[in-house]
Parts: sequence; C-alpha cells; structure tokens
Amino acid sequence: MSLFTIDEKLCARDGICVAECPAFVIEMKTKESFPTVTDGGEARCINCGHCVAVCPHRAISLTRMNVDQCPPIDEALILSESQTEQFLRSRRSIRTYKAQDVDAETLTRLIDIARYAPTGSNSQQVQWLIVPTRDKVVQLTDLAVDWMRNAILEKNPMAEAYQMAGIVRAWDNGIDIISRGAPALVIAHGPEAYPIRIVDSAIAISYLDLAAPSLGLGSCWAGYFMAAAEYWQPLAEALNLPKGQKSFGAMMVGYPKFRYHRLPTRNEAKVTVF
Repeated sequence: MSLFTIDEKLCARDGICVAECPAFVIEMKTKESFPTVTDGGEARCINCGHCVAVCPHRAISLTRMNVDQCPPIDEALILSESQTEQFLRSRRSIRTYKAQDVDAETLTRLIDIARYAPTGSNSQQVQWLIVPTRDKVVQLTDLAVDWMRNAILEKNPMAEAYQMAGIVRAWDNGIDIISRGAPALVIAHGPEAYPIRIVDSAIAISYLDLAAPSLGLGSCWAGYFMAAAEYWQPLAEALNLPKGQKSFGAMMVGYPKFRYHRLPTRNEAKVTVF
C-alpha cells in the first residue's frame, strides 16, 4: 500500500509538500511529475501530517491520515499579537479551588486538546492518568507526605531544601500545601525507556495547563507530588501505571475560587544575540 495518494486533478505540482516534509520521504523527479515516495520513505515517515496540512489544494492524503480528517484552519480564530500576549500573560497557577468536582468528561476533553502537543519524531508516547475525586487526591497526597516524613527522618538534603518539615506540619493541621485542595489531578506518563520522555511530558502538560481556562478550569504544576512519585516507591505503586511506564508530570486541576483581574509584571528577558 502506498504511503500517500495524490489527487492529480487538484495537485498543482508546486513542490510545497516536498519542501516541508521533515523526514524527506516525498520527491518530485521532474517539475512536471507528481509527488512520489522516495526509496525507503515508507519506513522513515513519522505520520506528522505536515504534507496534508501544508498543501493549499487538499491534493494529498496519507494512508493513515486522509485529508478529509483534517479540518481547515479557521482564519477567524487565529489570535492576534495582542490576543496572544494577553492569553499567555493571563495564565496563572491556580492554588485555591472551589469545592466542586470536575467530571471525567471535562478532564478527558482537556486531555483531548493537550494530546496535540509536539512529541519527538511525532512518536506520541505520552499517556494520561486522571485522578478525578478529592478523596483519591487526598489518598495519594498522604503518600507524598509519607515521603517527606521519611526524608526528614533520614536527614535527606532535599528535606531542608524544600522545607518539608513545615509542609508536613501543615498537613497534620489540615492545610494541604502539596495538592492545594485540588479536586483532581492529571498525570502524564510514558515509557521509562523512552529517551526524551521528560521533555515530551512537560510539553504535553504545558498544553493542558494553557488549555484549562478555556473550559473554565484552573491548574497548577504539582511539583511536590511529582518529586514524591519519582522518589517514593509506595506512591509510584499506588498510581498503578502499566508495566514499564513512569510518571513524568502532574497537574492540579479544578474550578478556580477567585478570578484574576490584572497582568503581573515579570523580569525583563535576558537576551544575547550571537
């Protein structure tokens, strides 16, 4: 079966698909010929869809990605520079949530947006775990506190560096500094043997973080939880991930209790021109 098909009635033979293919699997032997697969191209194709997306004539379809599956870009929805700046600057780490559950359908929709994050060679190896209720979040957070108690007992340098004694005291007094009372957690995981798993997971979680407000949600990186899942086996086992999988990112998710009204300042970017 051919890697892609060309609608010769629509193809302008302009070579755009050839120029844009990141894996160099498309060629045109002459200016008058239609695009064809290079030798060994089937094995090198990463199914990214660049060729389908870039063709202005909708003339090319991958065997695994028909052009009819790829909706056109809605020009009316493209953000202006000022809209993009406000969108990114208005993003906040939400640490105060309403006592309201987030239904699994909404969390799944959020992940459905985040899954379009770029991955190495379009491998798409990031997977997701949803912890959808506060009770389950508390159970897992309690295990993260156990990790901190153990680190304090063993005088682990991380205990002092991350002020774990204060966090444990707060937990014992009913104050949750680890998961901030969030009603849900979303955890990104992937194959432990995948070499750029951390990068791919971080990008995917960032996409989820940026998409959350569009669904009325707030989110915040769960850094303490992520560290505990890395270093504390009881928590890693409680996540019950598939064999060979490891968590690489966690995000608190919930409905924000308060609304933000201003765009805080940040330090000027330090830029060097080479």
